[in-house]
Amino acid sequence: MPGRRMVTMLGIVFIVVSMLAGYKAFWINQQLTLLHAPKPPVSVAVVPAIEQLWQRQLPAAGSLKALQGIDLRIEVPGVVTQVHFESGQKITAGQSLLQLENQMEKAQLDVALANHRLARQDFERAEKLVESQAISRGEFDRLSSEFNRHNALVSQYTAALAKKHITAPFSGTIGIRQVSIGDYLQSTAIIASLQDTSSLYVDFHVPEQAVQFIEVGQPIQVEVSARPGQHTLGLVSAINPVVDDNTRNVRVRATLPNSRNRLLPGMFASLQVQLAQPTLQVVVPEVAIIYTPSGQYVYVVSRHNDEQADQAGLPVLAAEQRQIEAGERLNGQVIITKGLAPGEQVVTAGQHKLKHGTVVIVSDDAPLSPGASSRVGTADAAP
Repeated sequence: MPGRRMVTMLGIVFIVVSMLAGYKAFWINQQLTLLHAPKPPVSVAVVPAIEQLWQRQLPAAGSLKALQGIDLRIEVPGVVTQVHFESGQKITAGQSLLQLENQMEKAQLDVALANHRLARQDFERAEKLVESQAISRGEFDRLSSEFNRHNALVSQYTAALAKKHITAPFSGTIGIRQVSIGDYLQSTAIIASLQDTSSLYVDFHVPEQAVQFIEVGQPIQVEVSARPGQHTLGLVSAINPVVDDNTRNVRVRATLPNSRNRLLPGMFASLQVQLAQPTLQVVVPEVAIIYTPSGQYVYVVSRHNDEQADQAGLPVLAAEQRQIEAGERLNGQVIITKGLAPGEQVVTAGQHKLKHGTVVIVSDDAPLSPGASSRVGTADAAP
């Protein structure tokens, strides 16, 4: 009958809806159970924040220069008749290096010396005659002036002859020879380079704000790309008394010993200026720091607030996300000026998996310091 059929269909529909509702309730309950179930600990690596002596340094860059270094040049043209050095030779101050043809200058000097002797004789004779008034005072003055003129001519030709002979102005190492016997050299032609490399200068620039921390006698460490890992200790020898208007930097010069001649002028140098006496600072590896737009953070491992021990009896630890202030960096280490105490455990690997308060476990290859647990809590969300 139609009425009975309708009741039967409604009963079937009710049973199906009830079954679907029960399944949905069971699924929701299962998801809620999974959501509130404790998460497994995250494996991380940690190291303790240590307190150590830290030498504040200011990085800079510059080029090495010889204590004394010049390009030897001639002042007058001429033909090379003698060369008294070899390329790369050690030279002492005053050593003869090169001789140009000088016969004409010698002849001119000989003529000047002969005229000088005659002028001197006339002058000496006139001195006696003017005393007895045998000659006038005007004639004596003319002979005196003539004598002085010949004195000047002798000096002039002596200087011209000296310019034909090149000597070393200081001791050092001479470079590659660029002339040969018989060459005709124009004036200002380069003969060779002479460098005194017993000591070296390095000039560098520092910001005007940092000048207050630098003084003469301050030590610096210098490293050149030709000898990586090898440092030379030098001292600040001069500070420019003016700030560059364009760069707002100040030029500083340091002096380096170079007794073994391992450093050469012109080398690019990386410098570290030692700013002050070493002080105790809290230091962590640079990889432990997380940089965000809102600041710098580290994850600190500490005992979990809610749980005292896990099933194995070990204390449960959690990672706390903590804001810090970082200072100078050197060789992968960073000064923490605020937010961290010595001995606190900081996470150095696995931070991307952490949230504030999340339980973690320390990996076996990076155990905690003695007395700490191998179980750690993980952080939850960044503040």
